[in-house]
Amino acid sequence: MSLRELVVAVLAGVVQGIVEWLPISSTGNVSLFLTVMGVSPEVAVQLALFLQVGTTLSAAVYYRETIREAVAAAPGWRPEGAFVGPNADTTFVVVACAMTGLIGIPIYVLLIDLASDLTGGLFVAVIGVLLVLTGLLQRATEAIGLGEKERPNLLDAVLVGAVQGLSILPGVSRSGTTASVLLFRGHGGPSAFRLSFLLSIPAGLGAGVLIVLDTGGVPTNTGLEAFFALVTSAVVGYVVIDALMRIVHTIEFWIVCLALGGLCILGGGLTVVL
Repeated sequence: MSLRELVVAVLAGVVQGIVEWLPISSTGNVSLFLTVMGVSPEVAVQLALFLQVGTTLSAAVYYRETIREAVAAAPGWRPEGAFVGPNADTTFVVVACAMTGLIGIPIYVLLIDLASDLTGGLFVAVIGVLLVLTGLLQRATEAIGLGEKERPNLLDAVLVGAVQGLSILPGVSRSGTTASVLLFRGHGGPSAFRLSFLLSIPAGLGAGVLIVLDTGGVPTNTGLEAFFALVTSAVVGYVVIDALMRIVHTIEFWIVCLALGGLCILGGGLTVVL
């Protein structure tokens, strides 16, 4: 592995660690970065999805107590109490992940076939258009009042899982779309972020497994590139989660929504210009 490949891997990890938790597409932005650095569009999409394993580790460590409580409560799970107490988070994640698989896997198959035929400006343009759409969705979120729901229900899980399946497309933000749906469903900012970040854990692991099975390994020339990228994304991702949750709990959430929505629109617009 050359010094340039090491630097590109680390920078890709930094980008993933930051944008995974913002309402801009991690897959789209990491793919864009790698494409600019000379990686083929097909490999760029695969590596961007694989790096979600790193930020999955970030979320798992950050929410380790929530995960521990859910595991401890699992033996007492009953259908009539599926969305009560600690079981609510477990049921939400399981149902949402099932929906994500139903929607996301077919899209992934089509996406890789499409991405292999796209080069240069056209690939970037497609990412830019989807980024702008994601930004508009986030901007619309601020127009509704924040609810007081603290626990998810079955409809929340189905809707969030479905839109998470769509986020496998470059330019569609997983955290942005899932948090937006939860806000539309009446969840407050801290609840929406917490559920969105928890859902990233199985989603990220699933994306990593899908890539390994599809490519027969990791989509890089050497395993060291993937290792450094994953470690970097995990460390940076943890720092960003902690910072965002502190902000959400100390600032009125409509201000946070406004700022993140503006970031989406700005990022998407610049991508289209490029």
